[in-house]
Amino acid sequence: MYKQSLSDLQANCFTISKELLSLKRWQAILRCKQEFLENNTEDPRQEPYMDKEVAASWIRSRELGVNPYSIVKDPNLSPEQLSKVYGNYSAIIQVTNSLVESFKELIVTCGYIFYLFDKSGVILLNEGDWGNFPPFANYRSRTGIIASENSEGTTAHALCFRLRRPIQLLGPEHYCVAFQNSIASAAPVRNENGQVQAALVLVSKPLLKLPEEDTLRNLGPHSLILTTTMAVAIETQLKLLHSNRRIYSLNKKSEIFNKQLQTAKEKLITVDNAYLATSAFIDEGIITVDKIGDITHINPAALRILKLRQEEAIHRNINEFFENSSHLTALAGKHENSIIEERLCVGGIRNSYQIAIHPLLNKYSKDVDGAVLKFSYSEKSSVHNNNKSGSIARYSFADIITEDRDFKRNIDLAKRFAKSPENILIIGESGTGKELFAQAIHNEYSPQGPFMAVNCAAMPRELIESELFGYEGGSFTGAERSGKPGKIELAQGGTLFLDEIGDMPLELQAVLLRALEDKQIMRVGGTRAKKIDFRLIAATNKDLYNMVKEKQFREDLYFRLSVLSVTIPPLRARGNDVTYLSEFFIRNYCQKQGWKIPQIGPAAQEKIRKYQWPGNVRQLQNAMIYAVNTVVDGPIRPENLPNYILMETCPIKTNESAASNEKPIDMLCLEKLEKDAIETAMTYAHNYVPDAAEILGISRSTLYRKLKDYDIDY
Repeated sequence: MYKQSLSDLQANCFTISKELLSLKRWQAILRCKQEFLENNTEDPRQEPYMDKEVAASWIRSRELGVNPYSIVKDPNLSPEQLSKVYGNYSAIIQVTNSLVESFKELIVTCGYIFYLFDKSGVILLNEGDWGNFPPFANYRSRTGIIASENSEGTTAHALCFRLRRPIQLLGPEHYCVAFQNSIASAAPVRNENGQVQAALVLVSKPLLKLPEEDTLRNLGPHSLILTTTMAVAIETQLKLLHSNRRIYSLNKKSEIFNKQLQTAKEKLITVDNAYLATSAFIDEGIITVDKIGDITHINPAALRILKLRQEEAIHRNINEFFENSSHLTALAGKHENSIIEERLCVGGIRNSYQIAIHPLLNKYSKDVDGAVLKFSYSEKSSVHNNNKSGSIARYSFADIITEDRDFKRNIDLAKRFAKSPENILIIGESGTGKELFAQAIHNEYSPQGPFMAVNCAAMPRELIESELFGYEGGSFTGAERSGKPGKIELAQGGTLFLDEIGDMPLELQAVLLRALEDKQIMRVGGTRAKKIDFRLIAATNKDLYNMVKEKQFREDLYFRLSVLSVTIPPLRARGNDVTYLSEFFIRNYCQKQGWKIPQIGPAAQEKIRKYQWPGNVRQLQNAMIYAVNTVVDGPIRPENLPNYILMETCPIKTNESAASNEKPIDMLCLEKLEKDAIETAMTYAHNYVPDAAEILGISRSTLYRKLKDYDIDY
């Protein structure tokens, strides 16, 4: 579903366009295209200025046999086929035509050509001054033409359909030479289910010479923002049109049904509104009540919930079925829709339901005359909450980069563990990629389920229980009235990732152990356990086994967590990965920015290899980004690296160690190296924790904890 607000979308389009538009990039792409068309062995994906998706489209176009020096000018659909296409897209054509009339003068004045494409590449509409476009000077319309990737190669609308997002192509990025002097901006038009059904395109008039830098930076963003704004406006109009038709249909049905309903007693409840509201929820338990809670209408699903016959239900008061005093009647009187969770007791059996309340207003006085209640099992509502609350598991095992043979064996081991439903413990220092492994395991095992990530070290001690297990309404001061599900409950059908598990308070470890053994949880302030099916992945940078010996971690929980364990080695123990990853991070960052990729000079490479990297991969990535942003010309030199690397405080300090009579074996202790690194970073950052955390490549919460562990004053 397309959920971005229009302002956010416009800001993103402006940023993307500004980053992609530069004269240097235009010229580089033009050279690359000339070489690609003349040399069949040239691979444009190796060119740093080339967008990877555009390059892949060039290759597909050549493989499809598209002639880059020819364009489709005549309709290639029969009248019957075109009539069918127009019939399928009549609504969007109607809405778009109406909107374009408002922009037609602007489009013509600015020298643009406007297109509306269906998802097969058929041109449904076009507007503009064709005189500015030599290939089409004698054509007033191109409607009915299939201009897909198969026929015209790389175009903005073809990539828009493939990537399902706004796209802007610089002139030479088009595969057809006829378009290589124009800038094309395309935006998708989605239906109410979020599926792309059409694309809008604005094509600038051909530039007679290479554009000025200012021309590019002003022309591009505004055309992309205009196209995207028009697409959002069309989507909105289509939704309104669909809603109006649906309301009309429901009203017609309501008129028929109302003739068959018999009113139980004379009341001011508007029967047609009640039935209309009820019919919207026919797959759930629906009950209509008057203002004191007496049942006036009930559907079959609600009869099953209350275990009643139709004649037994009418005139019964809904409050009879609640276990405790309910806020339902009071909420219904507030003139607004609301949702609560209540517990029903029917025939001695207690079940929790989520109840949506829709007040019914008297059409004359506007007072509340009753309410429509929709009953849903709480388990259903948890699925809805999962869609709103979970972290996003973006990474798979293919995203874990390494050349180290031993580390590859760890990846293979994690892949095998991912196929098992057992708990997994991931052990490794900060910054080694524990959450990356957790996300990869989740996407291998249950990609459709939620991924709930919790950092046990960053969560306040007094809140961690309610965050993990949830709470019932009114359990404590400040609690939401309807209660709130916890992270474990929201992990239903997916994965719960507990990072920094070693920092979980001892008293909560026993509760977590019980939840793992019984697969049940009870909310804070609750009286009923709920069955939960989830897979637990825990991570730590501590020696849990040693903590068990020191009574700082529960032994039974440790063995429950470590049924399967994966140890991620630190970066310094991964062979040549420091060199390999540093080059990868530089290349990846420069390609995103559209910059030339600098090489790492021998002296800088030596510094990088000798450094201990206490912050591991995360710290290395930050350091390479710093280096790329400081290098002016030529290769990366030592002075382009962060100062904490140049100060060489993480390697063994031979002078200081000799003065303090430390043995070499003591100097190699990882804890000492880490403490030295933290102290040096704090000195360099003048004891300002956020800067020191950035230098070390670790989070602030992790640095605060380590400062406490090592008893470092600041």
